[in-house]
Amino acid sequence: MNWENLYRSKVTDVATALSVIQSNNRIYVGGGAGVPVELTKGLTSRAPELRNVELTHILTFAPAPYCDPIYQDSFRVNALFIGHNVRTAVQEGRADFTPIFLNEIPGLFRDGYLPIDMALISVSPPDEHGFCSFGVEVGTTKPAAESAGMIIAEVNQQMPRTLGDSFIHLSRLDRIVETDYPIPEAPQGGASAEHLQVGAHIAAMIPNGATLQMGIGSIPDAVLQNLGSHKDLGIHTELFSDGVIEMVERGVITCSRKTFHPGKIVAGFLFGTKRLYQFIHNNPLIELHPTDYVNDPFNIAQNNAMVAINSALEVDLTGQVCADSIGPRLYSGAGGQVDFIRGAARSKGGLPIIALLSTARNGTLSRIVPMLKHGSGVVTTRNDVHFVVTEFGVASLYGKSIRQRAQALIGIAHPNFRDELTHEAKKLGYL
Repeated sequence: MNWENLYRSKVTDVATALSVIQSNNRIYVGGGAGVPVELTKGLTSRAPELRNVELTHILTFAPAPYCDPIYQDSFRVNALFIGHNVRTAVQEGRADFTPIFLNEIPGLFRDGYLPIDMALISVSPPDEHGFCSFGVEVGTTKPAAESAGMIIAEVNQQMPRTLGDSFIHLSRLDRIVETDYPIPEAPQGGASAEHLQVGAHIAAMIPNGATLQMGIGSIPDAVLQNLGSHKDLGIHTELFSDGVIEMVERGVITCSRKTFHPGKIVAGFLFGTKRLYQFIHNNPLIELHPTDYVNDPFNIAQNNAMVAINSALEVDLTGQVCADSIGPRLYSGAGGQVDFIRGAARSKGGLPIIALLSTARNGTLSRIVPMLKHGSGVVTTRNDVHFVVTEFGVASLYGKSIRQRAQALIGIAHPNFRDELTHEAKKLGYL
């Protein structure tokens, strides 16, 4: 049977594809912008027949209808990174959260910690050899699919074909649902004057020829906006968005001086606008790989001058970084922060950076704090932190005493809070 006939033999509708799900199954749902939207919608129609089905996934950029309280007896999410669409369910105890470094997620599936009965994924149409691309989300979806007992795939006509370790042959797909809808998009822009100042401080630290890790959001965008005069930058990151395109087109990002995958932008997944999805389609500059490869600190460290830029919710005066909770309220996850902070620290000339605005809640709350909120999780330890950047400057903490750290962090806190921080630091015996 040639692959075209094999393909046609697997095509079915959503209801038939999902009819194989049974109570007590563990199902992986494709992450990021690679969510199989029609399949996730169809799950809810099976709710009356199912009980205790676990849906595990990373951050997903699409609605999660199965998280509605009316389905709590049928479906329970196990989030490996908490997104806005499942956050309420996690905080109310209707969903679970498993703390894990992004580079270790594929091992959960492969090594039997979270055995997957079924994977629901979204892929591109097959090429002339019958291979489909995982498109915008290779990172954890490819390993999950390869570990699953059964694969149900949406073949989306609008999924871009990305290159790298990003393919699966249609013979591995058990059931196929043909779809044709736009990939979820992320709004762009929104960097404030304060974000741009943070970006300027970071850009001043970055040498020509450096390799960058940055995600999406106002601070990464602000950094990119400040890099216009740099030369021969590279990208090795778990995630990137539209801001990279202009830097490639202007010749700022060439990847020519990378020491790991030279000449290539390496990532695990992508999220942006239609412009980004068109840019990456069949683009040999871009390689996507699973996150146990992209986020492996030993691979990251093979990039000379590796610059890791990660954000935080709070940083205390000893350098502890909280990035996944607000006090005891679970908010997001570790993601790839520690993977890249440690990888950059081991890179020749590397720069591990934690970047954040100095205040929250319209300037009424300092993000530089004497102690983390009660119940806060420490994502990056004080032992791992090298640089902390706010709009007020750069605090270099590595190799510094607690007294020196407190002084440096107070120096980049918002001026309105420096006296209070100094007073608290003295009470704590730091100064």
